[in-house]
Amino acid sequence: MLSKTLKFLPVFIYCLFTSQYVHAFNLPKSFDSDNLKNRTYSTSSRTNTDSDSFTTIKPLHSEAVNEILDEYHDWKGVKYRWGGDSRRGIDCSAFTRRMFKEISVHLPRTSSEQLRIGKKISKKHLKAGDLVFFKTSRRERHVGIYVGNDQFIHASTKKGVTTSSLNNSYWLKNYEASVRVA
Repeated sequence: MLSKTLKFLPVFIYCLFTSQYVHAFNLPKSFDSDNLKNRTYSTSSRTNTDSDSFTTIKPLHSEAVNEILDEYHDWKGVKYRWGGDSRRGIDCSAFTRRMFKEISVHLPRTSSEQLRIGKKISKKHLKAGDLVFFKTSRRERHVGIYVGNDQFIHASTKKGVTTSSLNNSYWLKNYEASVRVA
């Protein structure tokens, strides 16, 4: 009896942690099927074929994504402040920089600089931990971190540090690019 109970213990623990992340993000229950807590990421690669080629792209490991999600939970609700970089107020690029600092990845300070590092990837190849960029005006960009299930975390000018959907009409209209940095 005990051995059968212990057999399902990892499943119970997984469900417990996954439901905490679903609750922390205020996401629909379907988000937990994305398996962010125990996801194993694979390397996507292709070799030269005719005119079509790209290099190996490695997404963040699940442990790194989990560290980012844990840190997000601590920052959730912090108000937006342009140029801010503290719990009294933070802007979008400072937020992404702080989240990646938790996993020992250095990002530049501005969203324009962050867009120029790493490997640009298509929206359909997004993996948790990728940066997503939006052109919000002729001169300004916005950046967030993709977390799966078409959701990203960011410092919103209206809601502060929050989770949003890439399928929201505003974000769909202003989507610019995605970058894999780690």
